[in-house]
Amino acid sequence: MNDAGIVKLYIERSESAISETAEKYGAYCMSVANGIVDSRQDAEECVNDAYLRVWNSIPPDNPDNLKAYLTRIVRNIAVDKYRRGAAKKRPSVAAAFDELESVIPDGDSELLTDKIALRDALNRFMFSLSPRERIIFMRRYFYMDETKSIARRLTTTDTSVRVTLSKLRRKLKAFLEKEGIEK
Repeated sequence: MNDAGIVKLYIERSESAISETAEKYGAYCMSVANGIVDSRQDAEECVNDAYLRVWNSIPPDNPDNLKAYLTRIVRNIAVDKYRRGAAKKRPSVAAAFDELESVIPDGDSELLTDKIALRDALNRFMFSLSPRERIIFMRRYFYMDETKSIARRLTTTDTSVRVTLSKLRRKLKAFLEKEGIEK
């Protein structure tokens, strides 16, 4: 079933919407969650929580891209679970958070305008990158991949990926400062 059909099932409040979502995106969602919490049981819990959150948010939401919508929800739930300490700590995930800590303002701001401004600035930054840089940045800071894994995926060296990430963090910091968003 296509995404529009699945979204229509949610809007109609059909219970088959969840099973259709799980059939089409279940393995992908597990991969995203497991990459962050690194525990099958915790990942399953994150995915199930995501299905519930999608059920409760459609309607009123009507996503054009169900995969992206679901990915964002699963990732946010998994990151929250990781931060609460309920999942086993993985050095790779902790390191990824630490790397960006000195660049991106913390999420303590309750002002929606601050969060929207940061989101929009990050989107502009991502579009300013080359495809290779964008892949490295996303694999590290969105999917929480280890640098060795990214290097294998791009058939390059771990050192090359680490150097690129270091340059990208400096570039991001300068970009955010230019945008008026400072740590």
